[in-house]
Amino acid sequence: MIDTRTAPVAALLLRLGLGGLFLAHAGLKIFVFTPAGTAQFFSSLGLPPALAYLTILAEVAGGLALILGVWARLAALALIPVLLGAIFTVHGAAGFFFDNANGGWEYPAFWILGLLVLALLGDGACALRRTPFGTDQGR
Repeated sequence: MIDTRTAPVAALLLRLGLGGLFLAHAGLKIFVFTPAGTAQFFSSLGLPPALAYLTILAEVAGGLALILGVWARLAALALIPVLLGAIFTVHGAAGFFFDNANGGWEYPAFWILGLLVLALLGDGACALRRTPFGTDQGR
């Protein structure tokens, strides 16, 4: 049974954690690897370099949307392709465990699970703009 008294707070905590991780990963691409370096890495994988900039944008916008609670359910679902891309282009070939060389797919898969849980759970407490189709409109 779901405790409806604490579920909105649980969703808020999940939103903050997931959103913070996306901002941290975007920050890594912006401030450490640089956007140009990230684009070069994407190119080395056979991906269009422009996809690096779209990925950074998705991570920043999605991370902020999750933290602020702006259509958080949709933001969570929209961020899943970013992580699937990471699994299929880099981490999948490295095996399951993330501490393998090039990182395994364990961590991004768990991150996807968290996004799916948030999408199912709802926007949660303190959401600035609730997802239109959600059933948690009054919380």
